[in-house]
Amino acid sequence: MSSENNKEQSLLDRLKNTYRLIIMNDETFEEVGSYRLSRLNVYLALSVVLVVLTILIVLFIFFTPIKRYIPGYGDIYLRGQVEELSKTVNEMQIRIDADSVYINNFRNLLLGEFETAESIPDTIFEFPDSLEIIERIEEDEKLRKAVEDDRPIGIVDTETKNPEKSTKEYKTKPIEQLYFIPPVRGSISQGFIPEKKHFGVDVLAPKNTAIKAVMDGIVVVSDWTLETGNTIGIQHDNNLVSFYKHNSALLKKTGNKVKAGEAIAIIGNTGELTDGPHLHFELWYNGKPINPEDYFDFN
Repeated sequence: MSSENNKEQSLLDRLKNTYRLIIMNDETFEEVGSYRLSRLNVYLALSVVLVVLTILIVLFIFFTPIKRYIPGYGDIYLRGQVEELSKTVNEMQIRIDADSVYINNFRNLLLGEFETAESIPDTIFEFPDSLEIIERIEEDEKLRKAVEDDRPIGIVDTETKNPEKSTKEYKTKPIEQLYFIPPVRGSISQGFIPEKKHFGVDVLAPKNTAIKAVMDGIVVVSDWTLETGNTIGIQHDNNLVSFYKHNSALLKKTGNKVKAGEAIAIIGNTGELTDGPHLHFELWYNGKPINPEDYFDFN
């Protein structure tokens, strides 16, 4: 027991033993400096230096971008940024594709490069040696009869075998008996002047005003043209067609069914034939333009 205590005492004594570090000039042997040291002091000094260096390195990594290069940490830090950038790139690509289609259509309109019947190659169809003769069905005969009688296609009585009943039930109402909803409320800046090829009326209304369908119908035109900008046309019953031109945006597509009073476009100032935000509205009856002011009030 005493031997172990002596060993521990001797180790502590060795650590506490003092030494003198003398620095001398190599040529003159002149003493430049003298330092009193011990092993314990040296070990403590080295430990303090190591601790301080460790703290400085940790702070440097934590408060500088160098932490991104640490394996594992950089992946977590950059993952959110990468996902956000990827989403932004995808949105920009969609916009670029849409702009490319729009610019290409606009260029074709300016240059007049449209696909015509002459530009489409003829398709050669070879008939078979023997053709199967198919008997006409009753509905087909009624449809042919309707075309021959100059009645609108589709108004055919397919549920009854009495053609006279079908013809009798179909009657076109006079336009005076029809009810219209004004497409927009506002003042008339230019009226119906067919002799000047102004086949409608121009209605002034506030910006972002919704344009409404005057009657129930089906959208037959929903496109952009060079002269009239964003244009939409609706086919109604009784051989009526309405057109809404110079819109800033179209809310319906070709083939959509619309109800009277339903919003179909937003008033705007698009196209060459316009000098300010307004709606150019046309109403055609039996293939001829009519004055909309004769049938409803815009105020």
